[in-house]
Amino acid sequence: MSDDAPVVMISGANRGIGAAIAETLHAAGWRVSLGCRSEPAERPERKDWLVCHYDALDSQSGQAWVEDTIRVFGRIDALINNAGILSRSSVLEASSDEFDQVMAVNAKAPMLLTQQVWPHLVDAEQGKVVSIVSLSGKRVRSAGSGLYAMSKFAAQAFVHGLRQCSAETRVRATAICPGFVATDMAAGANVEATDVTQPEDVARIVRLLLELPPSAGIAEVPVNWRIEDTI
Repeated sequence: MSDDAPVVMISGANRGIGAAIAETLHAAGWRVSLGCRSEPAERPERKDWLVCHYDALDSQSGQAWVEDTIRVFGRIDALINNAGILSRSSVLEASSDEFDQVMAVNAKAPMLLTQQVWPHLVDAEQGKVVSIVSLSGKRVRSAGSGLYAMSKFAAQAFVHGLRQCSAETRVRATAICPGFVATDMAAGANVEATDVTQPEDVARIVRLLLELPPSAGIAEVPVNWRIEDTI
């Protein structure tokens, strides 16, 4: 891989969707910088593969991650906001502390991290921001998904707000909104893992979005594993 290869930062990259995105983009010729709250189960020595600490609840760790990425690779061309947490509380059950934590991780952290990366994306030939949101950012499916949906509606609004801010630049922002994906987060759902969207499916969509030119900006990509009446 050449020193001119594009660089992507991926949060929540130690497993699940984030890990699949890292593998897919690295295989496609990207230099990858992984932001992980905990150490990956495996940490192979690879060229153009950087693992950094990133905690969505600690904005200073985000700034340090950006600085490490620039120090090692010299540029940032894309940011994948993937880190997130699940809540099964209704809007009547949620405590103040749980609300603060879920909103901080799912909505506030992507905004702060994007702000920290933004100058480098503007300097890139065609910077990209992709946020892994959820179909819960488009509809509230059940009482138990109420608080989670609130945070994902906010995450979705962040992407649309960012698109307005980027109008005079070559940076493009997209929200990917999957339903159930075969990851640890969806393990409690009463569905067969082989039937639902796979992390590699989402990773392929991310690669497509990153490879599109600025003239093809896409606001949202909803991803169903089955037909739904409400999207």
